[in-house]
Amino acid sequence: MHDLLKPSDTLVAELASLDGDLLILGAGGKIGPSIARLARQALGQAGVPKRVIGVSRFGEPGLAQQLNEEGIETIVADILDDAQLQALPLVKNVLYLAGTKFGTTNREPYTWAMNTYLPGRVAEKYRDSRIVVYSTGNVYPYTSVLSGGATEAHRAEPVGEYGQSCLGRERIFQHFSSVYGTPLLIYRLNYAIDFRYGVLLEVAKAVLAGQPIDLSTGHVNVIWQGDANEMALRSLLHCEAPSKILNITGPETVSLRWLAHEFGAHFQQVPTFIHEEQPTALLSNAAESFRLFGYPRTTLKQMIQITADWLLKGGETINKPTHFQERKGNY
Repeated sequence: MHDLLKPSDTLVAELASLDGDLLILGAGGKIGPSIARLARQALGQAGVPKRVIGVSRFGEPGLAQQLNEEGIETIVADILDDAQLQALPLVKNVLYLAGTKFGTTNREPYTWAMNTYLPGRVAEKYRDSRIVVYSTGNVYPYTSVLSGGATEAHRAEPVGEYGQSCLGRERIFQHFSSVYGTPLLIYRLNYAIDFRYGVLLEVAKAVLAGQPIDLSTGHVNVIWQGDANEMALRSLLHCEAPSKILNITGPETVSLRWLAHEFGAHFQQVPTFIHEEQPTALLSNAAESFRLFGYPRTTLKQMIQITADWLLKGGETINKPTHFQERKGNY
């Protein structure tokens, strides 16, 4: 599994070729620490003295210190406070991971402030940088499970306020990319998984516990978090003005029923199901990303094996469910 966390030779070469340092806004969340570590490792292998700077409120005790010890500079800041945002250093390469999803129901004003207002402030400050903006497949409507998923050309029609606020984030960044000529890539990700969180873990836990699997949303896309991180960093070389949109996910439309049976075989359990598969699901077509970066290194079968092994040995998990079953956009 260790090899699945290492930077590829291509990533090492591409990050070395970039001019300027790297700033990660939202470096303390679910994705931020792993992408900061991957960047630091790649630059270390390249022997290039570029800085990796992570900005976050860093609510998790000890995380900032841990990252510092690994050679990643940290700045503790609430960037929704404009004074703290303006005090940040100007850096040539920016990954924008800040945003909010879970618990957004009943906190809609905060959700819009984080996901739609803040991007305008960041886009103004970093107008002279290249920016990869994390977004989500939630900006797409549900598509037929037979369609291969929504491509980047598909019209955005988000369901619910979370998806709407994320489309707002994209539109605001796109506006300032046009105004200032800021090179930008909108990185529409769903769903990234790790052995500690994600759709596969949620299905595996249910099978292992003998809980029924809800098949209402019967098909998903998944990609290994390490592969998604690598594609995000490599996306810095594909920023454009006006902005480029890129779907990031795995190549398969994965059947939840099949997935449950795969885990059942690992656990010697017969999975049970409730409801029937709907003809539509939230699915993305990432063929363009494969053209740019190649296929993800980590296969679906490997992800299933890693997740099953981790659960069986009682490995630590992160309690941040994806809510992939949600069909009305209420997160």
